[in-house]
Amino acid sequence: MKKLNELYNGYPPIPIKDIKTNSKEIEKGDIFVCTMGVTKDRHNYVEEAIKNGAKAIVASKKISANVPTIYVENTNDELPKLARRFYDHPEKKLDIIAITGTNGKTTTASIIQDLIGNNLCGYMGTNGIICHHFNKKIKNTTPDADKLYKYLRKFKDSNCKFIAMEASSEAFFRDRLKGLIFKIGIITNITEDHLNIHKTVENYVASKQKIINHIQKDGVLILNINDKYYLDTRKKAKNTKVLTFGKGEADLKITDIKEHLDNTEITFKYQNKNYHIISPLLGEFNAYNLAAAILALISLKYDINTILKNIPNIKIPHGRMNFLKFNQNYYIILDYAHTVDAFKKVFSALLPLKKGRIITVTGSAGGREHQKRPSIGKVVLDNSNYVIFTMDDPRWEDVDSIIDDLVSKTNKTNYERIIKREDAIKKALDMAKNDDIVLIAGKGDDNYMAIHDEYIPYSDYHVIKNYFKNL
Repeated sequence: MKKLNELYNGYPPIPIKDIKTNSKEIEKGDIFVCTMGVTKDRHNYVEEAIKNGAKAIVASKKISANVPTIYVENTNDELPKLARRFYDHPEKKLDIIAITGTNGKTTTASIIQDLIGNNLCGYMGTNGIICHHFNKKIKNTTPDADKLYKYLRKFKDSNCKFIAMEASSEAFFRDRLKGLIFKIGIITNITEDHLNIHKTVENYVASKQKIINHIQKDGVLILNINDKYYLDTRKKAKNTKVLTFGKGEADLKITDIKEHLDNTEITFKYQNKNYHIISPLLGEFNAYNLAAAILALISLKYDINTILKNIPNIKIPHGRMNFLKFNQNYYIILDYAHTVDAFKKVFSALLPLKKGRIITVTGSAGGREHQKRPSIGKVVLDNSNYVIFTMDDPRWEDVDSIIDDLVSKTNKTNYERIIKREDAIKKALDMAKNDDIVLIAGKGDDNYMAIHDEYIPYSDYHVIKNYFKNL
């Protein structure tokens, strides 16, 4: 807690409890910052904020308020500056490892935390904020500055020295990370995604590449040499130290991968020496995620032999190629896959190993990239023996219409539609026989279903668990 005059000279010493940009979240003693979003201008919610207990307002437009009002040129630019002052600059006391990319952010960040240890390294991203002191869900993969610096302060107060955080393309696009400096930046890969936000592929790629501008002078950028945009990104990073991973002439070279249903054997080559390891993570794509994480620790001056000894400590992140075991005679895999590239990676791992059928349950989120749905539907139908299409955060869209899009460019008939996701999962489990693989994709470890403007409690894992509980 700080007093208003500590944050802004010349204002009364009113105790300020917290910073908020959502008027509905305001509690007594908070300061309300009137940020301007794509669809909402928070200047229109000042009355509600004051009613809920705001003791001061930060604005860039003339407003009427009976509490102290601080006028600034741009509230969006002011928010991170205020947050840094309020939370005593936690970012200066932490080495931040930021991971961006279309796929692999969550897994790579989680691997880094596991290799360093959650007593020294915090995690922030899709799975929440996690260290040895707490494990809490958060709404956005990369939060707005009011929450971002609050979480960084929590990590600092928990004696963390490092933070492995996911940095989404939307966060770069919305300037949520403005002013934040990284010790290490990682780009796992870039494939077309989130065009509903970025509009063009060029804009999307440029948003990912913004990570270059956030790396400190003695920092490191880690790149995948097999990524389509590697050469372009490397050119843009001409003043930054770069380390590389992948198949080919990389600093950390992936020379061999042998995939199994319970682990992956990988041979890496680093500084002319070969290292053979067994990873608990499944699939070739996870060999790339592991390589990126290893280079991050090398950049932090960890010895490679020490790093590799800790690989058995890696936990499979929730919702990422999770094999679920309930004493069934078939396989159940829970995964976040919801893009063409993510599905291709999942199926590339599963197809060489399958003995029975692949039964897939999936859908597509409402309000997002309608033009990609036919390609998603095609890759799922081409690689599955049977597909059950269902809801996946439909928001304001009709689920049947979403499924129509998914099957619009295929002549395949190996599917059905079951609107209620819980029923779709139950049907897939009822169908499964010995050695089949049931892939439940899209929601991963999410604990909600977005319908209209509500986030209704829902979990794929709990549906599966209850299915076997009730047998």
